[in-house]
Amino acid sequence: MLPLLVTANTLADLPAVARQVQAAITVSGCRVVVFEGEMGAGKTTLISALAAATGIEDDVSSPTFSLVNEYRAASGQPVYHFDFYRINSIDEAERIGATEYLDSGYLCLVEWPTRVEALLPAPRLEVRLEVEPNENRTIKLRIIN
Repeated sequence: MLPLLVTANTLADLPAVARQVQAAITVSGCRVVVFEGEMGAGKTTLISALAAATGIEDDVSSPTFSLVNEYRAASGQPVYHFDFYRINSIDEAERIGATEYLDSGYLCLVEWPTRVEALLPAPRLEVRLEVEPNENRTIKLRIIN
């Protein structure tokens, strides 16, 4: 099933894309999913659609300042959403307990993963969002070992 290439022409396409990402998470067995893309590519918007697809009823927003938000999936299990854009060092990430979250076995959705690359377990699922000149999005999914 992976790698997978998906195109989103409008925001209305995101629920379908989120279902494909959810299926890739299930098939891959990866509990850590990293979201790559430039600022404004739609990482948080896609994570919000993915959260809805997993039965999360909370409002999903970027944890830019808190670094991590915790939600509950329909199953009752926690889902952790990280935004490491403002992280200054691996040490800072470790002090907030990032390693424990990432190794918890619960679903972890990570924005700006390159800032904490050394802490990320393998395998993990990468969701790369690329903005096309016409504002469409190309979403590439692959497993990183």
